[in-house]
Amino acid sequence: MKLWVLRHGEAVPHGSKPHDSERELTEHGREEVLRTAANLIGQPLTAIYASPYLRAQQTAQLVRDALGFEPEIRTVEWLTPDTEPDKVAEQMVAVSDVLLVSHNPLVGNLLSYLQHGAGHPPERVGTAGLAELKGDELLVGSMKLNGIKLP
Repeated sequence: MKLWVLRHGEAVPHGSKPHDSERELTEHGREEVLRTAANLIGQPLTAIYASPYLRAQQTAQLVRDALGFEPEIRTVEWLTPDTEPDKVAEQMVAVSDVLLVSHNPLVGNLLSYLQHGAGHPPERVGTAGLAELKGDELLVGSMKLNGIKLP
C-alpha cells in the first residue's frame, strides 16, 4: 500500500484573516502545489482526503484538477493541524493508495509516527511538500518513507 501526505501550499500570514482556518493560498502557494502535483501523475490514487481549512481545500482542489481525478475530495475534521497522529492512523486502517492534504504540525508528526511509532521527532516538511509512505499495510511504526518531494 502507498500513502501520500501533502502539506498545503504557502498561505497568507497569520493575522490577515480572523481565524486560521480561513487563510488562503498565496499565488506562490498555488504555483508550489501545481509543481508538487506533477509527482502524483500516474500514481494509483483511490481518494483525496483534506482538512476543512481553506488552504488545504484549495491545495486538494488544485491537485485534483491537475490530475483530472474524478472522485470528490473527502473533507474530514481529523486532518486539522492539531490532530494527534494516532487519530489519523485509526481512520486509515481500511484504505490504500490515498492522498492526505493537511498542515503542520500534523504532517510532520504523522510521518514520524507511521515510520517509528510514538515519541520520535517530527519529519520536517515545507509548504507543498509531498511525502510518500509505503508498507504492506498501515501499521504504526512499520511504514517506509520513500521520500519527500518539494516544489
